[in-house]
Amino acid sequence: MTAAEVGTGLPVRAWHLAAAGAVALATALLVLLPGYAGEAGRLAAVAVLQVALVAAWVPATGIPARAGAPVLGLAAAAGADLLLVVPERPEIGSLLAVPGLGLLAAVLHQMLRRAPRRDVVGSLAGVLLLVCAVSALAVLLLLPTAGDAPAATTALLLVGTTLLVGHLVDLVLPRPPVAPGVPRGVPALVLSVLAGAVLALLRTGSGDVATLLAALAAGLVLGAVAALVGLAAGYVVAAGPGRAWPAPLLQAVLPFAAAAPVAFSVVLQNAL
Repeated sequence: MTAAEVGTGLPVRAWHLAAAGAVALATALLVLLPGYAGEAGRLAAVAVLQVALVAAWVPATGIPARAGAPVLGLAAAAGADLLLVVPERPEIGSLLAVPGLGLLAAVLHQMLRRAPRRDVVGSLAGVLLLVCAVSALAVLLLLPTAGDAPAATTALLLVGTTLLVGHLVDLVLPRPPVAPGVPRGVPALVLSVLAGAVLALLRTGSGDVATLLAALAAGLVLGAVAALVGLAAGYVVAAGPGRAWPAPLLQAVLPFAAAAPVAFSVVLQNAL
């Protein structure tokens, strides 16, 4: 990328530093807060990320849902969290009710918008994606029940490391770019996924070949999901309305949302 600034108006260096800082903060919340406050801390950490994503969504994406998207996003986040916190034996399948009801609410929201209704399809899609994202973040509440605590921690650290390495590598080696106008380079995409895989191997603590291969595969899959969604978030921010403050939040939190169901599956299969 030859431009000194991205769509947010921030210099490229500041763009990556802010995103890296947001990733580090999100990872620290998810890993450290449950250790200090138990399940209440885990719920608080997930809720903070959900609120941050809801707050950043409309300013970062520019969808015409200035009031409806935050309201529906917060309602979906609260509903998803309650479905996994209130029952004595919560089931991940119960979360399907949230996007199901969210679809009806999103359609109703479009009907209640004032005419002329600009970009109905984009607004509807944006609201539904937000509902799905905050619902997916709630899956992080179930990580400890899917397997042991160290595996859950490894999954969170893996996602955070993947995202952090991607932004730090782009600070020094942003070429060749993935696409014009998006300050993300191919080397960062590859190295970030490899960093996640290496972390998975280091955290296994086993010399068994089958265990190492399972950890390597899990690390590559989980790292690839985080890296690709982080890249997609970069596309969204670069093409958005150009506000600086929501960009780091979207780039940090959205990949965690996408990776949460994958992390749950990986931990459930004892691959980490």
